[in-house]
Amino acid sequence: MWHPILTLMTEDAPQRQHSLREVFNGLRHIVRTGMQWRFMPNDLPPWHTVYQQTQRWVQAGVFEQMVHDLRMLMREIEGRPPQPRAAILDSRTLQSSPESGGRAGYDGHKRRKGSKAHLAVDTLGQLLAVLVTPANEQDRA
Repeated sequence: MWHPILTLMTEDAPQRQHSLREVFNGLRHIVRTGMQWRFMPNDLPPWHTVYQQTQRWVQAGVFEQMVHDLRMLMREIEGRPPQPRAAILDSRTLQSSPESGGRAGYDGHKRRKGSKAHLAVDTLGQLLAVLVTPANEQDRA
């Protein structure tokens, strides 16, 4: 189903040694298990092949396009127009960790140091956008 989106060059390109399906299965394995790239099993393509192709897909915006298409499909299944006409905005302060470093700010209202996640969802609850800022950033900004 996603083959046209995932294909950045032709399937029979001379430099391709592994099928796109095998590479995509390797990426799915990494995402599902959370393992490190170098520990991929031997029955999947080499880790560096999967990693390089994943970087190409990320830079080309392939996964964002997949999410967009899925959201449109789910809205049509619900009997809604494919593009949302309204959005619900909210934010949440997440407590900082040592990894947040300079990104963390102090939210005086919640008395917490950390980051603030600003979310936009459609009326079905499907995620439209996320923006992470320091916690001292005002919602209206």
